[in-house]
Amino acid sequence: MDTSTIDARKSGARAWFENLRDEICAAFEAVEDALPANAPYADRPAGRFVRTPWNRTDHTGTPGGGGVMSMMHGRVFEKVGVHCSTVHGEFAPEFRKDIPGAADDPRFWASGISLIAHMHNPHVPAVHMNTRFVVTTKAWFGGGADLTPVLDRRRTQTDPDTLAFHAAMKSACDAHAAVAPYDKFKTWCDEYFFLKHRNEMRGIGGIFYDYLDTGDWDADFAFTQAVGGAFRNIYPELVRKNFATPWGEAEREEQLVRRGRYVEFNLLYDRGTIFGLRTGGNVESILSSMPPVVKWP
Repeated sequence: MDTSTIDARKSGARAWFENLRDEICAAFEAVEDALPANAPYADRPAGRFVRTPWNRTDHTGTPGGGGVMSMMHGRVFEKVGVHCSTVHGEFAPEFRKDIPGAADDPRFWASGISLIAHMHNPHVPAVHMNTRFVVTTKAWFGGGADLTPVLDRRRTQTDPDTLAFHAAMKSACDAHAAVAPYDKFKTWCDEYFFLKHRNEMRGIGGIFYDYLDTGDWDADFAFTQAVGGAFRNIYPELVRKNFATPWGEAEREEQLVRRGRYVEFNLLYDRGTIFGLRTGGNVESILSSMPPVVKWP
């Protein structure tokens, strides 16, 4: 592939991720504004995102890009981060064998968006979404989105929020069925977001995909855009359905214990966390996925 083509693809992907970030941040701030006056925490000011740029060096000490953290602590969102980064450099020798194309040439470029939201109201599910474009001697897309209800009675495949979330992800796949088999990506998510040491899923799933390189870059990119768009549309809707529901101490306790599972997964298994830490990423941004308050009883 010629340099001008791959550069154009890099630029297009990066611009899309950053535009999606802006759209999601605006949608989440609108949710903060929309909290009814009789809802819990409605007396607090509506939250707003604070953006913090950061830069990195690779394992040789050479400048290697960076990103922008967008964090909000609001009255609906207890803690939400919507981050974009574009990084480049060389993979450290011990990491090259794990990345397609890096064993032959350690140079890489990667851009993406990563989001995690933890809510005040236990009736509102936590959520995670990310999409990315990675270039070594190969080039591929990866990402997905998954939902984590924190109340046990909501952690079922027949819960209305679960059904709506799965339907949104299926719609994104079905619109691009030639490159995005829904059943495969749903199963991949179920198997990936699984706590082996507890023999349980982290949440109710969604979709997950990686190393997506079908030979039709435009189709792969269009699907990745569809995943981001589906998330942008469905999650604020689910928040609005639940954010005024009253809760008590027992539900808050259940929420905090369930959040512990999130911490366990991210520190033990999450490839994004491992990738970021091992490639010199911003530690505060990487670990911003952690819930603000957690309990292990």
